[in-house]
Amino acid sequence: MPAPGAPLDAAAGQGTSAPGAPGPGTPQPSAAQGHVPHAHGTQTAAMPAPGAPLDAAAGQGTSAPGAPGPGTPQPSAAQGHVPHAHGTQTQAMPAPGAPLDAAAGQGTSAPGAPGPGPYPQAASPQGPPSHATPTHGTPPPGADAFAQPNPGPEVAGGGGTGAVGHGAAGPGGPWQRYDPWSAPLQQTGAAVETEGQRRRRGRRVLVLGAALIALVAGGVGGVVGAQLERDGGFGGDVELPQAESGSQKRSKDSVAGIAASALPGVVTLHVRGDDGAGTGTGFVLDAKGHILTNNHVVEPGGSGGDISVTFSGGETAGAKVVGRDAGYDLAVVKVSGVRGLKPLPLGNSENVQVGDPVVAIGAPFDLANTVTSGIISAKERPITAGGEKGDGSDVSYVNALQTDAPINPGNSGGPLVDSRARVIGINSAIRSAGNDSGPDGGQSGSIGLGFAIPINQGKRVAEELINTGRATHPVIGVTIDKQFTGDGARIARESRNGGPAVNRGGPGAKAGLKAGDVITAVDGQRVHSGDELIVKVRAHRPKDRLELTVERGGDERKVTLVLGTASGE
Repeated sequence: MPAPGAPLDAAAGQGTSAPGAPGPGTPQPSAAQGHVPHAHGTQTAAMPAPGAPLDAAAGQGTSAPGAPGPGTPQPSAAQGHVPHAHGTQTQAMPAPGAPLDAAAGQGTSAPGAPGPGPYPQAASPQGPPSHATPTHGTPPPGADAFAQPNPGPEVAGGGGTGAVGHGAAGPGGPWQRYDPWSAPLQQTGAAVETEGQRRRRGRRVLVLGAALIALVAGGVGGVVGAQLERDGGFGGDVELPQAESGSQKRSKDSVAGIAASALPGVVTLHVRGDDGAGTGTGFVLDAKGHILTNNHVVEPGGSGGDISVTFSGGETAGAKVVGRDAGYDLAVVKVSGVRGLKPLPLGNSENVQVGDPVVAIGAPFDLANTVTSGIISAKERPITAGGEKGDGSDVSYVNALQTDAPINPGNSGGPLVDSRARVIGINSAIRSAGNDSGPDGGQSGSIGLGFAIPINQGKRVAEELINTGRATHPVIGVTIDKQFTGDGARIARESRNGGPAVNRGGPGAKAGLKAGDVITAVDGQRVHSGDELIVKVRAHRPKDRLELTVERGGDERKVTLVLGTASGE
């Protein structure tokens, strides 16, 4: 703008005023003030200083809509800045006395866009502005420092030298360019995060992401696992689940432990002779090769039959009969030239109690090394077996151990062992469904009634057979009436050969027994038949002392005798 008091150049006002420029008569700020305000970004032309004559050409043209009308108060140039409506940034002005470059204001401003420079400049044809600019911030006399421009629509500045644009500060000016977009941007209403906060947020995101991935992976794995378990996989061969290989060791007192200990000492016998063939079981008595079995097992071979012994490991050997006794149904055979024999230990049948666990080993129906288990069901069961010859010479009398361990044809002669794998009996007979009480009970299967010769009796007989080839029987020296149907054992009137029923000088005669006496008890145990009396007597050794309860003529008496000895067959 011209200096105060300088005349206005008519050429400076030529052309039509840009829309929004003040009309004639509108109070204008002094040129010494150095800047003009922006209304919504619209630039206004600088006016001459107070008292300067207006050039008629400067006021020509129609005011742009929204420009302040005549008399509108304008801010003083002495305030030193241009206020922006609605947050428009203020712009610094050149220092007082700095020359304004007239060329800075040239050119037409784009609609609503800021000019090339940061400051609104007024083109002055008069040369440099006056240095009589009031002190910064002090309005000239009569100027209203709080007047605000009347906001109007944003318009484009007029062409020609009368239009005011944003020009650049002259070279060498102390004011530097201000870039309103150089400040960092941030989201409205949110605080700017520090570096530590960003790192913590990143870690939280990683942790949450890892947890989410683990959760999803677990779910997918569960579904896949269930699918695999249900359908056996996605394809290929089916592989069934199976327990892992474990230890094969078992407790010594278990059935498996007992069997493992006893089986090496058990053998299977195959007998062939003129009288037939048969299969049975036996067990090793000593390292010399003696094997104990039942008499009815080896009987088909007779005295010259063929006996083959098969051990649990599959080895075979020939055997010969050492001795046998039909009355006890026991026999001893011997193998020769066999090493590594495993004799079974012998227990004590007197210590056996009802309910004790037992294991039976044998070859039922020629199935070698068969193991069954059960308990002792009863003791001192008087049984008789055999009798196929009809004369009674093959009948055996046994005060047996009863067991429910399954015993079948082929088990005869095999061991009945206790929980410590010690032999307590020799399996000899079964009670079959057909009521056959013969050896092995015929060919019927087990019904849980098996009988074994007590090992105490078997040991004595085996020792006699090995040492002498014959066994001895304890006797009382009387003939029993087998036709008696009453309770007890009655002494016959005469012997089988017609002689006296009470042997002269025998144990019975010495004790005072007479024909017709009825013996009702042995050592206090009742007897109900002649066979039971024989069983009770043979359960003892020769020279054992017995107490008998006798009825005679309605009177009951007790007698004591010492058992005699008879040679067995």
